[in-house]
Amino acid sequence: MIKLRRRDFIRTSLFGGIAAATMPASVLASWGEETKVAVDTNAKVSLVTGKNRAEMAFNALQPFAKEIAQAVGNRRIVVKPNMVEINIPLCATHKDTIEGILEFYKSINKLENVVIGESVAFGQAMPSYDYYGYIPLAEKYKVKLLDLDEHPFRIHYVTNELDAQPKPIRVSALLADRDNYVMSVARMKTHNNVVVTLSLKNVVLGSPIKDPGYTSHLAPNATSGKWFMHGNGYRAINYNMYSLAYRVRPDLAFIDGYEGMEGHGPTEGTPVDHRVCVAGLDWMAVDRVGIELMGVDPTIIGYLKYCSEAGMGQFDLSKIDILGEKLADHIKSYKLAPNIDKQLQWMTPINRNQKS
Repeated sequence: MIKLRRRDFIRTSLFGGIAAATMPASVLASWGEETKVAVDTNAKVSLVTGKNRAEMAFNALQPFAKEIAQAVGNRRIVVKPNMVEINIPLCATHKDTIEGILEFYKSINKLENVVIGESVAFGQAMPSYDYYGYIPLAEKYKVKLLDLDEHPFRIHYVTNELDAQPKPIRVSALLADRDNYVMSVARMKTHNNVVVTLSLKNVVLGSPIKDPGYTSHLAPNATSGKWFMHGNGYRAINYNMYSLAYRVRPDLAFIDGYEGMEGHGPTEGTPVDHRVCVAGLDWMAVDRVGIELMGVDPTIIGYLKYCSEAGMGQFDLSKIDILGEKLADHIKSYKLAPNIDKQLQWMTPINRNQKS
């Protein structure tokens, strides 16, 4: 186990230094002074292919059945799907994938512990569940569908690239509570701010909540923690995702790459017929395998670079044991978003004479 204390959380940087100086002690106390991240130096990731999403999801999780059942115990399982908009199927976790996951939990006698929770970026959770076919699944498996915007929250501070001042946001307590067992079910996609969407991003950018009924995160409005999370710049959003990962991260990571998205993700890209999925207990190892499957250079993804440097998981591909299919047989080169050059600004210092 690696202990990550507050001094590690506050990186020596333009953003971190200011946040440390102004973050209220009461907020730090509410989170706790330290958190622990379990790092498996020889992480295992399952890679499965096939023609049926539900079967693929079940089979990808099966190698970890014993460990998952033991880790869950009597804890509540919060399954976090990936829904960005209410009516774009390519951007959202497919219902068949969720069905395979629910069948898996049923097989290990943990189905009674499961809830599905989401805070949709553009829209509301309940209409999204309806549109994407989750409601019949919830009825079939007797699991609850939750709108995270309507449930308790904790305060977290993020930074804004324009003024480098900390901003308070509300973060879903269901995802932040380490007594819950959080499963990220991401869609394999490119992204127009942080290069790719994988398991960590699905949780950290999905956890900031907005007022119930609020339908967008684009307006600079205090009701939307998602807007502040983006930080008005490519440097800030990568830093904010890294900082929140200390508090909100998957216990179980799953990436659905049956049909990926390339180009202008996370909502306006085009489909990639990939027919893969990956799963594992080390979210960073799962994301690292996902990056490789997408044919993306892992060094250009800022938030994952920060998390790997902080020792949050296994990022060295040579130390990841891939179960199932051979990785090299299933790599596709995803087209990145058209603004990729701007996204890479996180690699350079801020030029105060030039806007992002």
